[in-house]
Amino acid sequence: MKFFIDTANLAQIKEAQDLGVLDGVTTNPSLMAKEGIKGQENILKHYVDICNIVTGDVSAEVISTDFEGMVKEGEALAKLHPQIVVKVPMIKDGVKAIKYFTEKGIRTNCTLVFSAGQALLAAKAGASYVSPFIGRLDDVSTDGMQLIEDIRIIYDNYGFDTEILAASVRHPIHIIQCAKVGADVATCPLSAITALLNHPLTDKGLAQFLADAKK
Repeated sequence: MKFFIDTANLAQIKEAQDLGVLDGVTTNPSLMAKEGIKGQENILKHYVDICNIVTGDVSAEVISTDFEGMVKEGEALAKLHPQIVVKVPMIKDGVKAIKYFTEKGIRTNCTLVFSAGQALLAAKAGASYVSPFIGRLDDVSTDGMQLIEDIRIIYDNYGFDTEILAASVRHPIHIIQCAKVGADVATCPLSAITALLNHPLTDKGLAQFLADAKK
């Protein structure tokens, strides 16, 4: 399973890259705003800065919700860097835009997916990635992992190339669950990735080894 980091913070992206397990980055206008990045020119420059840190795909989100607007923004984003994947919302015009981008050779990430039916439409349109938001489903007492399983079955049944990018991943248990049910990618905060490093028996064992070494 691939690990993406979900942030616009360059220091965190670099830390994840230096760890040696990072495969890509997802970000969005909200995460950009959180880092104080404002203005279209600064946002576009920031996407390039991210691409220059990582070696994998970087999802860059369109703001428009109409077909023409998404096409215009998406084409501009795709020209920024070869690693850019255009993130498009799961709406009617979004599906149309994904089909357009696919025919133009522009890779896409269909975001805000909450049902298997939506994931099926995105794959039919040729999305490179589909992003089911498992944490937000958990928030409304719906099993986000069951959605990942359902999408996995459908994609395997018909040989879709679209990768399942589990989004709204909030903690290390989510990551392990995603890996168990067959998600291709999990995008999450740096804290969730580094939490996988921790186990009390590892700490205890290392302390014992060091104590024995002193003897």
